[in-house]
Amino acid sequence: MKFSTIPYNRPDYSYLENQFNDLLNRFDRATHPEEQHTILSEINRLRSEFSTARSIASIRYTINTQDAFYKEEQKYFDKTTPLFEGLIHRLYRSIIQSKFRSKLEQQWGKQLFDIAATTLKTFSPEIVSDLQRENELKSSYTRLIASAKIWFEGEERNLTGLAPFEMSPDRSIRKKAAEAKFGFLSDHQQELDTLYDELVHTRTAMARKLGFENFIGLGYARLLRTQYGPEEVHHYRNQILKHAVPIASRLIERQARLLGMDKMKYYDEPLRFKSGNPRPKGSPDWIIEQGRIMYHELSPETDAFFTFMYDNELMDLINKKGKAGGGYCTFLQKYKAPFIFSNFNGTAHDVDVLTHEAGHAFQAYLSRNYEVSEYIWPTYEACEIHSMSMEFFTWPWMELFFNGEAEKYRFAHLSGAIRFLPYGAAVDEFQHVVYATPELSPAERRKAWRQIEKNYLPHRDYDGFAYLEGGGFWQKQSHIYHTPFYYIDYTLAQVCALQFWIKAHRNQETAWSDYLRLCRAGGSLPFLSLVELADLNSPFSETTLPVVLQEVTQWLDRVDDSRL
Repeated sequence: MKFSTIPYNRPDYSYLENQFNDLLNRFDRATHPEEQHTILSEINRLRSEFSTARSIASIRYTINTQDAFYKEEQKYFDKTTPLFEGLIHRLYRSIIQSKFRSKLEQQWGKQLFDIAATTLKTFSPEIVSDLQRENELKSSYTRLIASAKIWFEGEERNLTGLAPFEMSPDRSIRKKAAEAKFGFLSDHQQELDTLYDELVHTRTAMARKLGFENFIGLGYARLLRTQYGPEEVHHYRNQILKHAVPIASRLIERQARLLGMDKMKYYDEPLRFKSGNPRPKGSPDWIIEQGRIMYHELSPETDAFFTFMYDNELMDLINKKGKAGGGYCTFLQKYKAPFIFSNFNGTAHDVDVLTHEAGHAFQAYLSRNYEVSEYIWPTYEACEIHSMSMEFFTWPWMELFFNGEAEKYRFAHLSGAIRFLPYGAAVDEFQHVVYATPELSPAERRKAWRQIEKNYLPHRDYDGFAYLEGGGFWQKQSHIYHTPFYYIDYTLAQVCALQFWIKAHRNQETAWSDYLRLCRAGGSLPFLSLVELADLNSPFSETTLPVVLQEVTQWLDRVDDSRL
């Protein structure tokens, strides 16, 4: 069924709740493990109905945040999702307390029980109103960012529409585009501060009601981090400071020499080459056609996957007015179908979507038949391995998109992967500071960001732009508002994806086999166990990051970027 023809009906929450509770009562009274297994299948059908309706409403709302009908549906799910989470909480308690637990673990796998135990720490009925308020605030941030209407170069544009101009070879245009983007955020700084301030206090209140010292513990539990905690992440950030920051700084210096500049400003950083950044050489439809060729040739599995996505209209990729910013992949559980959302803008980002978000979708496609719905997706840091690794596995096909500039793309892509690590760590450290000291004022938070930014991005020069000099840059990062502590996951996954890049250079067939094994495992194992399953080294290991960085810098040093 094509996405445009999928019917949407708002779930009757009261009916669903009654059905769910009746099934749970039967589950608790069951006299045989097979009976509980059958009942769980019925419960998963109810969960599928609710989650699919919620996904459809969310997709259609983010495609057009000005759609009055789906704006109301988004509000409905902002209120009912926390109530639904209460039902899942009760289900998990029943699973944990089942007298047939050992038998069920053999049938369903231990990971489900670990997920249940961790999730039980994150909810109680007394925080429902807080969860509802948190959802409202996150939706408000989405609407605010999507509301940008900036007249630039003869046309009204949203923030995504400014991206091509931020990469212009003309420095004056780059500067104007950056100032327009951050000018919009500066104009709305008070609103952005207020939204985040209330989010911090709401999340802190929830954490304390649940018995946590602060939101950090609750945030980690929400992300189902069962094999590592803040101490391991702190140590990992220090490794980035020690090993990645100096390399990233040298890459910035290399870029400055290439561009003929003594000192780069913040608006110069997006331009990687004096001749201009690589851009796809065709329209959005043409880019998708190249994607079909690429995935057909990459493997039988990717060919079947992308044909499925294309034929069923499971992608909305083009930037337009009123569309929410960013990109994501979600899943329509009832239809066993991933969905990709993005904003094509005429830059190399468009190709990245067809690799990164398609990497997410490919994993979900391979995991779609898991009976345990918790296993369709792994935790975020594992999810990002699939997406970032797909970016590298598709390198041999970049000539399809860039027609003579593929080497330029590869250099920018690989160097960008290294340059991203310090920023990702900075975002994570900022959030730890914020939630460890929730009493900080908005001004104090901005001051904290600016100091952290100077540690991880010592090269950054804001050219006197007051909003950025004052520590406002982080407000563009939706993850900070939407999903606390998620962002470090991109860096953990990047270190894993770079290992796949190294392995593929040595033996593509073996690397691809390891990748397929990882994707097919879905969320049936926790992060570090999935890393081991894929025959990768843990990013937390003392030796992993230095070894990976050495391999990458050796490749980059062999490239004469002056000719690109």
